[in-house]
Amino acid sequence: MQDRKVRIGIIGCGGIANGKHMPSLKKIKNAEMVAFCDLIEERAVKAAKEYGIEGAAVYTDYKELLKDDSIEVVHVCTPNRSHAFISIDAMEAGKHVMCEKPMAKTYAEAKAMLETSERTGKKLTIGYQSRWREDSLYLKRLCEEGELGDIYFAKAIALRRRAVPTWGVFLNEYEQGGGPLIDIGTHALDLTLWTMNNYKPKMVVGTTYAKLRDNNKETGNAWGDWDLDKYTVEDAAFGFIVMENGATIILESSWALNIADPREAITMLCGDKAGADMFDGLRINKVKNGRQCMEIPNFDAGGVAFFDGDGNDDASTLEARAWLNAVITDTEPPTKAAQALVVTQILEAIYESAKTGKPVYLDN
Repeated sequence: MQDRKVRIGIIGCGGIANGKHMPSLKKIKNAEMVAFCDLIEERAVKAAKEYGIEGAAVYTDYKELLKDDSIEVVHVCTPNRSHAFISIDAMEAGKHVMCEKPMAKTYAEAKAMLETSERTGKKLTIGYQSRWREDSLYLKRLCEEGELGDIYFAKAIALRRRAVPTWGVFLNEYEQGGGPLIDIGTHALDLTLWTMNNYKPKMVVGTTYAKLRDNNKETGNAWGDWDLDKYTVEDAAFGFIVMENGATIILESSWALNIADPREAITMLCGDKAGADMFDGLRINKVKNGRQCMEIPNFDAGGVAFFDGDGNDDASTLEARAWLNAVITDTEPPTKAAQALVVTQILEAIYESAKTGKPVYLDN
């Protein structure tokens, strides 16, 4: 990347900002976090002291932050309900936007975000850092090189055994739009669609459950017992997705499920030349010399430097670095808003199908 600085405003200084966005940006020499906004002023003050430049501004109203014409980029790290209107306001104010996943609560909101980006010329990307893991990048390259052939069956998997997030607004349907499907299932689905390079869904059937949410007094939850009065979303959701080209994707997501082997943000792909899964590290299965065989890449042996860095960047830092590189060089962000829009469209269709008991047919 060039040496110029990118002035950044952080909107929402809670868990995802502190756990991902701000630590990642802090590692990048081109990034200057100059403004912080949160409804709870103390959180914004703390973030400014820990991550901001000297004299970083603090706000409790994001619209005041957007009035600063020197801010070039905004990171939206708020609950799902406010992703769309804050991102749209930011782009209208002349800012490029990195919005945390999912793109929005609804397809209509997400579509409005994309349309605003196209109309204003402001860049919009969505935070899907699972793409930037070493195993994901390796698998994506295999798919691009045709190693798997025509990928016609896949699984997108985000299954926790008993790990319901009991803090913040995760359990609040109004704020979030759903539970594990929209929270962690979105990562698995994005990873699957991206590796397949298939963004044309045709039909979706979905089911959601709250069996363990409602029927357990002793939850065994990793983060302590949940408050049933505040738990208004599903504890598990599943989708059956048929793409326009006939490919099938099964999406499995849960915060609480009686499963012995939880797996999160992984994919399984089956092509007509080979298959791949992330069940026990990345494994490539195929037939060679008439024999079934498996290849297991060694990620301890070094690899490709995708962007300027020290070679030890984690997935979130690689994502942030790629995002700022797109801003500086005026190129398209690696995670395109149009791709994230399809993820939201499918998630919404799963919820709709679960409510109606009928398939949802999508027009693209």
